[in-house]
Amino acid sequence: MDIEVLDSADAVALRGAAIVAADAAAGVRAGRRYRVGFSGGRTPWTMLKALRGLEVPWPGVDVLQVDERIAQDGDADRNLTHLQQSLDGAVGVRIHAIPVTLPDPASAAATYAATLRDLAGSPPVLDLVHLGLGPDGHTASLIPDDPVLEVTDADVAATGVYQGRRRITLTYPAINRARRILWIVTGRDKADMLRRLIDGDRSIPAGRVSRERAMIVADREACGRS
Repeated sequence: MDIEVLDSADAVALRGAAIVAADAAAGVRAGRRYRVGFSGGRTPWTMLKALRGLEVPWPGVDVLQVDERIAQDGDADRNLTHLQQSLDGAVGVRIHAIPVTLPDPASAAATYAATLRDLAGSPPVLDLVHLGLGPDGHTASLIPDDPVLEVTDADVAATGVYQGRRRITLTYPAINRARRILWIVTGRDKADMLRRLIDGDRSIPAGRVSRERAMIVADREACGRS
């Protein structure tokens, strides 16, 4: 696991954008479509906005969601709402949304799993999965004590209620299969969990994500530095 520590959240966002842009360009130059999954969060939205100013071969890129809250289209709680706003103006971008408005969360999860297979093979292998880290150690919507943590036979699953919403999330098998995992971690409230993630503490959900091919880009505050 590689670790970079930068001075500010904005610097982390810009570095994350540069990593994604370079990886996407390399993938498309290699003659394949590039499949990237994004999580939500304030710093990631800054990262995505920065991507619009970089040379990203958007017509050759499939943008997927790592997780999503179950809410109506356009709801401010939806990661998709911010993802679309952040990438507005990226010519040729294709965003594949988790269909959380379907009546049954299990059907929504199964439908998105089929989308993954159509785009990235069976079993699906994404080129890059971007992850964040919660103050409680969650990542994606892999939430402490939720049964979704034990799902091993599906790439997408529905969670219980967390912070007022059920969610649909990629599971460990789908995440750990990725060619590259990019952690974007900012803020002093993440310091304890970031230390545990770096130490490989599997008692937190984030600690069960594969460390191979993984990179952390964090700010000084998240690393407990002034």
